[in-house]
Amino acid sequence: MKESEKLRVLIPHWIEHNEEHALEFKRWAERAGQASPDLLAAVDLMNQVNPHLGIALENFGGALAHPHLH
Repeated sequence: MKESEKLRVLIPHWIEHNEEHALEFKRWAERAGQASPDLLAAVDLMNQVNPHLGIALENFGGALAHPHLH
């Protein structure tokens, strides 16, 4: 499998994981006291990453289904 094909599988996976992590950070921020602003900042940054990953994915031709690549 070419590197570009691998990325067409990996990038959607990364986007999904970033979304999951951002939700988890946000839940923890609600209980984190003085660390809450930093966790919320991490959520904001995570939300800025995914659009760039989406553009990269589009540049490769979109998602490629391949369930055995991790």
